[in-house]
Amino acid sequence: MENNGNLIVISGFSGAGKGTVVKKLVEKYGYSLSVSATTRAPRPGEVDGKDYFFKTTDEFRNMIDYNGFIEWAQYVENYYGTPRRFVEDELRKGSTVLLEIEVQGAKNVLSQYPDAILLFITTKDVETLKERLSGRGSETPEQVQKRIRRAAEEVKDIDVYEYVVVNDDLDTCVEDVQAIIKARSCERHRQSELIQTLKSGLQSV
Repeated sequence: MENNGNLIVISGFSGAGKGTVVKKLVEKYGYSLSVSATTRAPRPGEVDGKDYFFKTTDEFRNMIDYNGFIEWAQYVENYYGTPRRFVEDELRKGSTVLLEIEVQGAKNVLSQYPDAILLFITTKDVETLKERLSGRGSETPEQVQKRIRRAAEEVKDIDVYEYVVVNDDLDTCVEDVQAIIKARSCERHRQSELIQTLKSGLQSV
């Protein structure tokens, strides 16, 4: 698919704060956020169509059958997926699109979009991760332990990511991610139109 936009894939351990980082990037810089679909239950304050598209398992599987996802994965007994149409429409318009997805999905996206930027958000250490998961208050101790075990599996694939960003201070983390996105947009091959204009103009001097 031909496009002029940037696809930014942001993953991270559950509890590392990747969702908050993504929200801050959208609020401050106006990036397009792809809203994922999921079969998990909404958390307090979450809104269908804004935070996630909340689907039944049957609805989700139907979208899989009709190629409605760029990627999808099963994570801690629930399904998560990235609806295809929104992402591809935004990329064609030249937008920067953020995807907040799990490690499995990130690898699938990279296989389809080799130019995508992959960033992994983490806490500074394991103890901080455990504290954040327990402090959310939305999960049982057993569910927290499942997420820790899942993190142990995810870290094995961290080499897939070009960038690893520590979320110790939220504002600093957001600006670190923004710097990575900005640097990518300045790469020479993404400035081909500008370069051609400069060459043409200077040849006539």
